[in-house]
Amino acid sequence: MKHFPLLAFLVICWACQPVSHRRFDPRVVDFQVEYSPIYAGNLYPSLILGLSHSNIASGDTQSLFTVSLVSPAKDAVVRIVVDSSAFSYVTILQEVLPVKGETYTLRPQIKWKYDKLYGTRQPVSVDLTFTCYVNDEEVDVKNIRLNCRSVNECLLGAVYKGRSYDFKWLFAGYVNEDHPYIDQILADILDEGVVNRFSGYQGGSVTVEDQVYAVWHYVLERGVSYSSITCTSNPSRSVRVQHIRFFDEVYNTRQANCIDACVFLASILRKIGLKPVIFVEPCHAYLGYYTDRQRRNIALLETTMTAWVQFPMLQRALDADGRLPAGQLDKLRPYLTVAQQKQYEDGDMSFEDLKRCVSRAIFVKASTYNRDSYQANKSAFADPTDTSYQQLDIEQLRQYVQPVK
Repeated sequence: MKHFPLLAFLVICWACQPVSHRRFDPRVVDFQVEYSPIYAGNLYPSLILGLSHSNIASGDTQSLFTVSLVSPAKDAVVRIVVDSSAFSYVTILQEVLPVKGETYTLRPQIKWKYDKLYGTRQPVSVDLTFTCYVNDEEVDVKNIRLNCRSVNECLLGAVYKGRSYDFKWLFAGYVNEDHPYIDQILADILDEGVVNRFSGYQGGSVTVEDQVYAVWHYVLERGVSYSSITCTSNPSRSVRVQHIRFFDEVYNTRQANCIDACVFLASILRKIGLKPVIFVEPCHAYLGYYTDRQRRNIALLETTMTAWVQFPMLQRALDADGRLPAGQLDKLRPYLTVAQQKQYEDGDMSFEDLKRCVSRAIFVKASTYNRDSYQANKSAFADPTDTSYQQLDIEQLRQYVQPVK
Protein backbone atom coordinates (compact mmCIF):
# COMPACT_ATOMS: atom_id res chain seq x y z
CA MET A 1 0.00 0.00 0.00
CA LYS A 2 1.43 3.38 -1.04
CA HIS A 3 1.29 6.45 1.24
CA PHE A 4 1.10 9.99 -0.13
CA PRO A 5 3.33 12.44 1.70
CA LEU A 6 1.42 14.82 3.97
CA LEU A 7 2.50 17.86 1.97
CA ALA A 8 1.12 16.42 -1.25
CA PHE A 9 -2.18 15.70 0.49
CA LEU A 10 -2.49 19.27 1.69
CA VAL A 11 -1.72 20.63 -1.76
CA ILE A 12 -4.47 18.51 -3.29
CA CYS A 13 -6.98 19.66 -0.65
CA TRP A 14 -6.10 23.30 -1.25
CA ALA A 15 -6.50 22.89 -4.99
CA CYS A 16 -9.97 21.46 -4.52
CA GLN A 17 -11.20 24.55 -2.65
CA PRO A 18 -13.50 26.92 -4.60
CA VAL A 19 -11.69 29.95 -6.00
CA SER A 20 -12.56 33.17 -4.14
CA HIS A 21 -12.52 36.41 -6.11
CA ARG A 22 -14.03 39.86 -6.02
CA ARG A 23 -17.20 40.39 -7.97
CA PHE A 24 -16.62 44.14 -8.08
CA ASP A 25 -13.34 45.73 -9.09
CA PRO A 26 -12.42 48.68 -6.80
CA ARG A 27 -10.98 50.45 -9.84
CA VAL A 28 -14.38 50.32 -11.53
CA VAL A 29 -16.32 51.38 -8.44
CA ASP A 30 -13.85 54.27 -7.90
CA PHE A 31 -14.93 54.87 -4.30
CA GLN A 32 -13.91 58.36 -3.13
CA VAL A 33 -14.45 60.29 0.13
CA GLU A 34 -13.98 64.03 0.46
CA TYR A 35 -14.21 66.31 3.47
CA SER A 36 -15.53 69.73 2.50
CA PRO A 37 -12.52 71.72 1.27
CA ILE A 38 -14.10 74.91 2.61
CA TYR A 39 -12.79 74.05 6.08
CA ALA A 40 -9.19 73.33 5.04
CA GLY A 41 -8.98 70.02 6.91
CA ASN A 42 -10.39 71.43 10.15
CA LEU A 43 -13.36 70.06 12.06
CA TYR A 44 -15.28 72.72 14.01
CA PRO A 45 -17.30 71.37 16.95
CA SER A 46 -19.07 74.73 17.33
CA LEU A 47 -20.43 74.44 13.78
CA ILE A 48 -21.63 70.87 14.29
CA LEU A 49 -23.22 71.61 17.67
CA GLY A 50 -24.79 74.87 16.54
CA LEU A 51 -26.46 73.20 13.55
CA SER A 52 -27.27 69.89 15.28
CA HIS A 53 -31.03 70.59 15.26
CA SER A 54 -31.18 72.54 12.03
CA ASN A 55 -34.21 71.90 9.84
CA ILE A 56 -32.71 73.72 6.88
CA ALA A 57 -31.78 71.51 3.95
CA SER A 58 -28.08 70.71 3.82
CA GLY A 59 -26.06 73.05 1.65
CA ASP A 60 -22.42 73.07 0.67
CA THR A 61 -21.43 74.63 3.99
CA GLN A 62 -23.31 72.03 6.08
CA SER A 63 -22.57 68.76 4.22
CA LEU A 64 -19.20 67.94 5.70
CA PHE A 65 -18.51 64.65 3.91
CA THR A 66 -19.18 63.66 0.31
CA VAL A 67 -18.92 60.10 -0.99
CA SER A 68 -18.84 59.28 -4.69
CA LEU A 69 -18.76 55.94 -6.50
CA VAL A 70 -19.68 54.29 -9.81
CA SER A 71 -22.45 51.72 -9.64
CA PRO A 72 -20.94 48.41 -10.84
CA ALA A 73 -24.30 46.74 -11.42
CA LYS A 74 -27.96 47.46 -12.00
CA ASP A 75 -29.78 48.14 -8.72
CA ALA A 76 -26.58 47.74 -6.75
CA VAL A 77 -27.06 48.01 -2.99
CA VAL A 78 -24.29 50.18 -1.61
CA ARG A 79 -23.58 50.48 2.10
CA ILE A 80 -21.14 53.03 3.51
CA VAL A 81 -19.92 52.31 7.03
CA VAL A 82 -18.05 54.98 8.96
CA ASP A 83 -16.23 53.46 11.91
CA SER A 84 -16.56 54.94 15.37
CA SER A 85 -13.99 57.50 16.50
CA ALA A 86 -13.30 59.61 19.56
CA PHE A 87 -15.99 62.03 18.37
CA SER A 88 -18.46 59.83 16.48
CA TYR A 89 -20.45 56.61 16.67
CA VAL A 90 -20.62 54.02 13.90
CA THR A 91 -22.55 55.58 11.02
CA ILE A 92 -24.21 53.54 8.25
CA LEU A 93 -25.66 54.86 5.01
CA GLN A 94 -27.35 52.47 2.56
CA GLU A 95 -28.72 53.29 -0.89
CA VAL A 96 -29.78 51.47 -4.06
CA LEU A 97 -27.95 52.63 -7.19
CA PRO A 98 -30.27 51.81 -10.10
CA VAL A 99 -28.09 52.48 -13.16
CA LYS A 100 -24.92 50.50 -13.88
CA GLY A 101 -21.97 52.72 -14.80
CA GLU A 102 -23.56 55.85 -13.36
CA THR A 103 -21.60 57.97 -10.85
CA TYR A 104 -23.49 58.66 -7.64
CA THR A 105 -22.80 61.19 -4.90
CA LEU A 106 -23.89 60.49 -1.31
CA ARG A 107 -23.63 62.62 1.82
CA PRO A 108 -23.45 60.55 5.01
CA GLN A 109 -24.63 62.37 8.14
CA ILE A 110 -22.17 61.41 10.84
CA LYS A 111 -23.59 60.36 14.21
CA TRP A 112 -21.54 62.65 16.38
CA LYS A 113 -20.78 62.25 20.08
CA TYR A 114 -21.97 65.73 20.96
CA ASP A 115 -20.73 65.61 24.54
CA LYS A 116 -17.21 64.80 23.33
CA LEU A 117 -17.29 67.63 20.81
CA TYR A 118 -18.42 70.09 23.48
CA GLY A 119 -15.63 68.90 25.76
CA THR A 120 -12.92 69.66 23.20
CA ARG A 121 -11.08 72.70 24.56
CA GLN A 122 -7.87 72.34 22.57
CA PRO A 123 -7.06 71.04 19.05
CA VAL A 124 -6.67 67.30 18.54
CA SER A 125 -6.40 65.00 15.52
CA VAL A 126 -9.24 62.65 14.63
CA ASP A 127 -9.20 59.76 12.12
CA LEU A 128 -12.33 58.60 10.29
CA THR A 129 -12.50 55.35 8.30
CA PHE A 130 -15.06 54.89 5.51
CA THR A 131 -15.73 51.39 4.17
CA CYS A 132 -17.71 50.78 0.97
CA TYR A 133 -19.79 47.62 0.50
CA VAL A 134 -21.65 46.71 -2.70
CA ASN A 135 -24.22 43.90 -2.45
CA ASP A 136 -22.64 42.97 0.90
CA GLU A 137 -19.14 42.72 -0.56
CA GLU A 138 -16.41 44.94 0.83
CA VAL A 139 -15.02 46.92 -2.08
CA ASP A 140 -12.77 49.65 -0.72
CA VAL A 141 -11.67 51.57 2.39
CA LYS A 142 -10.73 55.23 2.72
CA ASN A 143 -9.25 57.08 5.70
CA ILE A 144 -9.49 60.79 6.48
CA ARG A 145 -7.54 62.63 9.19
CA LEU A 146 -8.90 65.96 10.41
CA ASN A 147 -7.77 68.59 12.88
CA CYS A 148 -10.57 68.91 15.42
CA ARG A 149 -10.52 72.46 16.75
CA SER A 150 -11.51 73.76 20.18
CA VAL A 151 -15.24 74.24 20.70
CA ASN A 152 -14.42 77.85 21.65
CA GLU A 153 -13.16 78.43 18.11
CA CYS A 154 -15.91 80.19 16.18
CA LEU A 155 -15.70 80.09 12.40
CA LEU A 156 -16.13 83.59 10.97
CA GLY A 157 -15.48 83.09 7.28
CA ALA A 158 -13.69 81.04 4.65
CA VAL A 159 -12.46 81.45 1.09
CA TYR A 160 -12.30 78.57 -1.37
CA LYS A 161 -11.63 78.84 -5.10
CA GLY A 162 -12.33 82.56 -5.06
CA ARG A 163 -15.68 82.22 -3.31
CA SER A 164 -16.24 83.66 0.16
CA TYR A 165 -18.32 81.92 2.80
CA ASP A 166 -19.64 83.84 5.80
CA PHE A 167 -20.19 82.15 9.15
CA LYS A 168 -20.60 85.09 11.53
CA TRP A 169 -24.15 83.89 12.17
CA LEU A 170 -22.46 81.20 14.28
CA PHE A 171 -22.04 83.87 16.99
CA ALA A 172 -25.67 83.06 17.81
CA GLY A 173 -24.56 79.59 18.89
CA TYR A 174 -22.65 81.09 21.81
CA VAL A 175 -25.79 82.82 23.09
CA ASN A 176 -27.18 80.33 25.59
CA GLU A 177 -30.45 81.36 27.20
CA ASP A 178 -30.75 77.82 28.61
CA HIS A 179 -27.62 78.01 30.76
CA PRO A 180 -28.39 76.79 34.31
CA TYR A 181 -26.54 79.73 35.88
CA ILE A 182 -29.10 82.22 34.60
CA ASP A 183 -31.93 81.36 36.99
CA GLN A 184 -29.73 82.16 39.99
CA ILE A 185 -28.44 85.30 38.28
CA LEU A 186 -32.00 86.54 37.78
CA ALA A 187 -32.76 85.83 41.44
CA ASP A 188 -29.67 87.82 42.44
CA ILE A 189 -30.73 90.72 40.21
CA LEU A 190 -34.16 90.84 41.83
CA ASP A 191 -32.51 90.81 45.25
CA GLU A 192 -30.57 93.93 44.25
CA GLY A 193 -33.92 95.72 43.91
CA VAL A 194 -33.22 97.59 40.67
CA VAL A 195 -36.40 95.97 39.29
CA ASN A 196 -38.98 93.89 41.14
CA ARG A 197 -39.84 91.54 38.28
CA PHE A 198 -38.96 90.56 34.72
CA SER A 199 -41.94 91.12 32.47
CA GLY A 200 -40.40 91.07 28.99
CA TYR A 201 -42.51 93.21 26.66
CA GLN A 202 -45.61 93.29 28.86
CA GLY A 203 -44.87 96.90 29.80
CA GLY A 204 -43.69 99.77 27.60
CA SER A 205 -40.25 100.62 26.28
CA VAL A 206 -39.27 102.23 29.59
CA THR A 207 -39.97 98.96 31.38
CA VAL A 208 -37.83 97.14 28.82
CA GLU A 209 -34.95 99.56 29.36
CA ASP A 210 -35.24 99.20 33.14
CA GLN A 211 -34.92 95.42 32.83
CA VAL A 212 -31.85 95.75 30.60
CA TYR A 213 -30.33 98.25 33.01
CA ALA A 214 -30.91 95.83 35.91
CA VAL A 215 -28.92 93.18 34.01
CA TRP A 216 -26.25 95.77 33.19
CA HIS A 217 -25.93 96.79 36.84
CA TYR A 218 -25.54 93.14 37.83
CA VAL A 219 -22.65 92.69 35.38
CA LEU A 220 -20.90 95.73 36.86
CA GLU A 221 -21.50 94.33 40.34
CA ARG A 222 -19.94 91.08 39.14
CA GLY A 223 -16.83 92.97 38.03
CA VAL A 224 -16.25 91.78 34.46
CA SER A 225 -12.93 93.03 33.08
CA TYR A 226 -12.12 93.58 29.42
CA SER A 227 -9.80 90.87 28.15
CA SER A 228 -9.21 90.06 24.49
CA ILE A 229 -8.16 86.50 23.59
CA THR A 230 -9.34 86.32 19.99
CA CYS A 231 -6.31 84.51 18.54
CA THR A 232 -6.10 80.72 18.10
CA SER A 233 -3.46 78.25 16.89
CA ASN A 234 -5.38 77.58 13.68
CA PRO A 235 -2.71 77.68 10.91
CA SER A 236 -5.12 77.94 7.98
CA ARG A 237 -4.91 81.08 5.87
CA SER A 238 -8.16 80.39 4.04
CA VAL A 239 -10.40 80.44 7.13
CA ARG A 240 -10.96 83.15 9.76
CA VAL A 241 -11.79 82.16 13.32
CA GLN A 242 -12.12 83.75 16.75
CA HIS A 243 -11.95 82.35 20.26
CA ILE A 244 -15.21 83.02 22.12
CA ARG A 245 -15.80 82.41 25.80
CA PHE A 246 -18.91 80.50 26.84
CA PHE A 247 -21.43 81.93 29.30
CA ASP A 248 -20.00 80.10 32.31
CA GLU A 249 -16.45 81.09 31.33
CA VAL A 250 -17.34 84.79 31.33
CA TYR A 251 -19.18 84.34 34.63
CA ASN A 252 -16.39 82.41 36.35
CA THR A 253 -13.35 84.27 35.00
CA ARG A 254 -15.05 87.69 35.04
CA GLN A 255 -13.36 88.46 31.73
CA ALA A 256 -14.82 89.31 28.33
CA ASN A 257 -14.09 91.09 25.08
CA CYS A 258 -16.74 92.75 22.94
CA ILE A 259 -18.28 89.58 21.50
CA ASP A 260 -17.95 87.62 24.77
CA ALA A 261 -19.88 90.34 26.59
CA CYS A 262 -22.46 90.51 23.79
CA VAL A 263 -23.29 86.81 23.94
CA PHE A 264 -23.27 86.87 27.77
CA LEU A 265 -25.75 89.74 28.01
CA ALA A 266 -27.81 88.46 25.07
CA SER A 267 -28.20 85.11 26.85
CA ILE A 268 -29.79 86.80 29.87
CA LEU A 269 -31.96 89.10 27.76
CA ARG A 270 -33.27 86.11 25.81
CA LYS A 271 -34.10 84.37 29.07
CA ILE A 272 -36.28 87.27 30.29
CA GLY A 273 -38.17 87.38 27.01
CA LEU A 274 -36.42 90.23 25.23
CA LYS A 275 -35.14 90.19 21.65
CA PRO A 276 -31.38 90.88 21.47
CA VAL A 277 -29.42 91.64 18.32
CA ILE A 278 -25.65 91.47 17.85
CA PHE A 279 -24.23 94.08 15.48
CA VAL A 280 -20.99 92.97 13.85
CA GLU A 281 -18.66 95.50 12.27
CA PRO A 282 -15.07 95.05 11.11
CA CYS A 283 -13.05 94.27 14.26
CA HIS A 284 -15.90 95.06 16.66
CA ALA A 285 -19.31 93.93 17.88
CA TYR A 286 -21.92 95.59 20.07
CA LEU A 287 -25.34 94.66 21.40
CA GLY A 288 -28.78 95.85 20.48
CA TYR A 289 -32.24 94.96 21.74
CA TYR A 290 -35.72 95.71 20.49
CA THR A 291 -37.71 97.93 22.83
CA ASP A 292 -41.02 96.60 21.52
CA ARG A 293 -42.33 93.17 20.59
CA GLN A 294 -43.00 94.23 16.98
CA ARG A 295 -39.30 95.09 16.38
CA ARG A 296 -40.10 98.68 15.40
CA ASN A 297 -37.49 100.33 17.62
CA ILE A 298 -34.05 99.21 18.67
CA ALA A 299 -31.70 100.35 21.44
CA LEU A 300 -27.92 99.88 21.45
CA LEU A 301 -25.40 98.94 24.11
CA GLU A 302 -21.59 99.06 24.02
CA THR A 303 -20.85 96.00 26.14
CA THR A 304 -17.15 96.69 26.72
CA MET A 305 -18.13 99.60 28.97
CA THR A 306 -19.04 97.10 31.67
CA ALA A 307 -15.30 97.10 32.40
CA TRP A 308 -15.05 100.86 32.95
CA VAL A 309 -15.41 100.46 36.71
CA GLN A 310 -14.70 97.57 39.06
CA PHE A 311 -17.29 97.55 41.84
CA PRO A 312 -15.77 94.51 43.63
CA MET A 313 -12.42 96.32 43.85
CA LEU A 314 -14.13 99.44 45.19
CA GLN A 315 -16.01 97.30 47.71
CA ARG A 316 -12.71 95.98 49.04
CA ALA A 317 -11.38 99.55 49.33
CA LEU A 318 -14.11 100.72 51.75
CA ASP A 319 -12.88 102.00 55.08
CA ALA A 320 -14.11 100.89 58.49
CA ASP A 321 -17.15 103.16 58.16
CA GLY A 322 -18.10 101.71 54.78
CA ARG A 323 -16.98 104.84 52.93
CA LEU A 324 -14.77 105.18 49.87
CA PRO A 325 -11.37 106.82 50.35
CA ALA A 326 -10.95 110.05 48.39
CA GLY A 327 -8.58 108.45 45.89
CA GLN A 328 -11.10 105.75 44.99
CA LEU A 329 -13.96 108.24 44.82
CA ASP A 330 -11.96 110.25 42.29
CA LYS A 331 -12.18 107.31 39.88
CA LEU A 332 -15.96 107.61 39.89
CA ARG A 333 -16.28 111.39 39.53
CA PRO A 334 -16.50 111.28 35.69
CA TYR A 335 -19.77 109.35 36.08
CA LEU A 336 -21.31 111.48 38.83
CA THR A 337 -22.97 114.87 38.78
CA VAL A 338 -21.63 117.55 41.10
CA ALA A 339 -24.76 117.18 43.21
CA GLN A 340 -24.26 113.41 43.51
CA GLN A 341 -20.63 113.82 44.51
CA LYS A 342 -21.55 116.32 47.22
CA GLN A 343 -24.37 114.12 48.44
CA TYR A 344 -21.99 111.18 48.90
CA GLU A 345 -19.25 113.29 50.46
CA ASP A 346 -21.76 114.76 52.92
CA GLY A 347 -22.79 111.25 53.95
CA ASP A 348 -26.28 111.56 52.49
CA MET A 349 -25.77 108.77 49.94
CA SER A 350 -24.89 105.14 50.64
CA PHE A 351 -22.24 103.21 48.73
CA GLU A 352 -24.99 101.07 47.16
CA ASP A 353 -26.78 104.17 45.89
CA LEU A 354 -23.47 105.55 44.65
CA LYS A 355 -22.89 102.41 42.59
CA ARG A 356 -26.33 102.73 41.05
CA CYS A 357 -25.65 106.33 40.05
CA VAL A 358 -22.38 105.26 38.43
CA SER A 359 -23.80 102.21 36.66
CA ARG A 360 -26.75 104.24 35.36
CA ALA A 361 -24.41 106.93 33.99
CA ILE A 362 -22.25 104.36 32.22
CA PHE A 363 -25.38 102.62 30.92
CA VAL A 364 -26.52 105.90 29.35
CA LYS A 365 -23.09 106.38 27.75
CA ALA A 366 -23.08 102.78 26.51
CA SER A 367 -26.53 103.30 25.01
CA THR A 368 -25.37 106.24 22.88
CA TYR A 369 -21.78 105.22 22.16
CA ASN A 370 -22.49 103.39 18.86
CA ARG A 371 -25.43 105.52 17.71
CA ASP A 372 -23.51 107.43 15.03
CA SER A 373 -21.79 104.29 13.76
CA TYR A 374 -25.11 102.46 13.57
CA GLN A 375 -26.77 105.26 11.62
CA ALA A 376 -23.81 105.56 9.25
CA ASN A 377 -23.80 101.83 8.54
CA LYS A 378 -27.53 101.17 8.68
CA SER A 379 -27.76 100.42 4.96
CA ALA A 380 -24.81 98.04 5.21
CA PHE A 381 -26.49 96.17 8.08
CA ALA A 382 -29.60 95.81 5.92
CA ASP A 383 -27.61 94.54 2.91
CA PRO A 384 -27.41 90.72 3.03
CA THR A 385 -24.49 90.73 0.59
CA ASP A 386 -22.33 92.92 2.84
CA THR A 387 -20.76 90.39 5.19
CA SER A 388 -18.55 92.98 6.89
CA TYR A 389 -21.60 94.51 8.61
CA GLN A 390 -24.17 92.14 10.03
CA GLN A 391 -27.23 92.47 12.20
CA LEU A 392 -27.67 89.12 13.93
CA ASP A 393 -31.21 88.79 15.27
CA ILE A 394 -30.86 85.96 17.77
CA GLU A 395 -34.55 85.01 17.77
CA GLN A 396 -34.60 84.68 13.99
CA LEU A 397 -31.32 82.76 13.93
CA ARG A 398 -32.72 80.30 16.47
CA GLN A 399 -34.65 78.75 13.58
CA TYR A 400 -31.47 76.93 12.62
CA VAL A 401 -28.67 77.86 15.05
CA GLN A 402 -29.00 76.38 18.53
CA PRO A 403 -26.84 77.12 21.59
CA VAL A 404 -23.50 75.33 21.42
CA LYS A 405 -23.72 72.92 24.34
